[in-house]
Amino acid sequence: MPKKRSTAKTRIHGAPSSVTRRVLIGGIVLAVLTALAGLLAYMTREESPPPAKDAPVSESDSASPAPQSTRAQGVAVAAPPETSDPIQFAKAATKALWTYDTRSFSQAEHLSGLKRWMTSEKEYADWKSVTQQVPSPVLWARMHDNHQHASATVGEGHFPQAFKTALAQDPGAITEAYAYAVTVTGKQAIAWKGSGAGAESRSTTLAVQCRPHQDCALVGVLPSVAP
Repeated sequence: MPKKRSTAKTRIHGAPSSVTRRVLIGGIVLAVLTALAGLLAYMTREESPPPAKDAPVSESDSASPAPQSTRAQGVAVAAPPETSDPIQFAKAATKALWTYDTRSFSQAEHLSGLKRWMTSEKEYADWKSVTQQVPSPVLWARMHDNHQHASATVGEGHFPQAFKTALAQDPGAITEAYAYAVTVTGKQAIAWKGSGAGAESRSTTLAVQCRPHQDCALVGVLPSVAP
């Protein structure tokens, strides 16, 4: 474990590339990488996960309106909660990541809203992993023409077993960046004009930073779900 932390510190120096930041996420959530060795190699790839889906399912467009907390209040993304609990924060962040309204907000406005959730510590923030969860400007424009919007229901959040095991073996490992791996499950409902609507179960693993006496912040989204 100590050797991994030392490596992470070395990589922080200099201008961090997107690949370096992905590796840093791995260094931060040591437990996930301990049990899932292949995840580190995966995290250094430049693949983009698929954006929000726009395949139709037969239900009414009004079946899943945009959340009142965003559309009615004129904000693209709900504000992050003031909490020091990594699981509660991860659940709220997941809901923000799975919720969007192309009818009322541009892609740039949506990204700006998500930016507020990120940690201010640039050496740890993997903003690219978050932007990859959002449709591209071209796709967003197409979704806007189709009045597409999504809401999310978050169910359960937990620390992956590998994270808990490694943290128990080396409790001091967390004190470098105070970043936690949290896996969240839930459901995303999507709707658009006409009779298109549908829902799917989803899960994700986030890296969340919760330093003592500070509110939590988002570090990034891991490209693989940790059980």
